[in-house]
Amino acid sequence: MNAATTICAYAFYLLVSLAVTVWVARTLHRNGRVFLVDALRGDELLADSINHLLVVGFYLLNIGYVTLALKYGDKPTNAVEGIEFFSTKIGLVLLVLGAMHFLNLRLLTLLRRRNPTMARER
Repeated sequence: MNAATTICAYAFYLLVSLAVTVWVARTLHRNGRVFLVDALRGDELLADSINHLLVVGFYLLNIGYVTLALKYGDKPTNAVEGIEFFSTKIGLVLLVLGAMHFLNLRLLTLLRRRNPTMARER
């Protein structure tokens, strides 16, 4: 691969990584609100604030990871290596996104359990 092809591979990686990050963040923001409102006993203002802060942190961590990961690993020199480069990079992005999602859920669940006033009375 020449320099132009390598640049195209990097650009494609960045485009797909950022698109997936935005899609996941929007999905988590929209669906996470319901969970937060319930966990905060109906305090919608606080839930929206926390939800927004979580999304900002999510973007910062993921976009930071995506851009830093660009430098690491072998640069593709042919089409097969280009596909392997792309799949490895995107796979790592997806694993980081998934890990962050489960970490957020775990932390919110622990917070809810530790603060009985946050638990909804049933």
